[in-house]
Amino acid sequence: MIKLAANLSMMFTEHEFLDRFAAAAEVGFQGVEYLFPYAFEAEEIRQRLSAHGLEQVLFNLPPGDWDAGERGLASLPGREDEFRRGVEQALDYAEVLNCPRLHAMAGLLPQNADEETRRLHHATYIANLRHAARECSRAGRVLLIEPINGRDMPGFLLQTQQQARDIVAEVGADNLKVQFDIYHCQIVQGDLIHEMEAQYPNIGHVQIAGVPARHEPDLGEINYTQVLGHLDDLGYHGWVGCEYRPRASTIEGLVWAGRYGIKTRVSGERYDTTGTA
Repeated sequence: MIKLAANLSMMFTEHEFLDRFAAAAEVGFQGVEYLFPYAFEAEEIRQRLSAHGLEQVLFNLPPGDWDAGERGLASLPGREDEFRRGVEQALDYAEVLNCPRLHAMAGLLPQNADEETRRLHHATYIANLRHAARECSRAGRVLLIEPINGRDMPGFLLQTQQQARDIVAEVGADNLKVQFDIYHCQIVQGDLIHEMEAQYPNIGHVQIAGVPARHEPDLGEINYTQVLGHLDDLGYHGWVGCEYRPRASTIEGLVWAGRYGIKTRVSGERYDTTGTA
């Protein structure tokens, strides 16, 4: 059975962040994820989770200077101490929030990076992931890496599913898994069912969005009914994060999710759980 988690960085943005937990629970989400919790006290978030019966399923390690365009520290030479402090901070939050998964964003290569620079970033990435995986293992957490398409994030170090498999093998940690984002996979390489099957032993979390506009998954070129059905057939019991930008209000765009147990408000206070408006 597919279990949907609301991504509160993108969904329910009609509300202030801390009010999004209630909004997600109201329509039937039982799990939530988001990019970063660090602008808020962990206890403040924990109270929202507890009040609304929600499970925290995922968040990211600190990414560096996000507003300046940084997209992760894991592969950045010279930033190792900052990365390690970020691992500690994320694990502190994960303890309070009882979050089992943490995502370490790889970071960006310099523009026009030569082969030597690429090797240095790769070596830094491997060393940092080994450290983070050890620390996460001690705390009983899973560490995730995610291939992200270079159109949305130009220069991102990790872009293909094969790269991710190779990284997991090279790091050699049992608790290092892949965040299989179907949206990114479709943009980078397509062949979704084959890639899902090839990656399946490494998958620790799944995310979805419509392609190409990153709206609801009932829009665009992916047949999510078939893709998620196949994921279910493979025996996946984890969460599927809804990491998309609603094309209008979040509630209006949730009709697609009725078949997965999400209540869809179609008029006033009436809800529909059939998956059709």
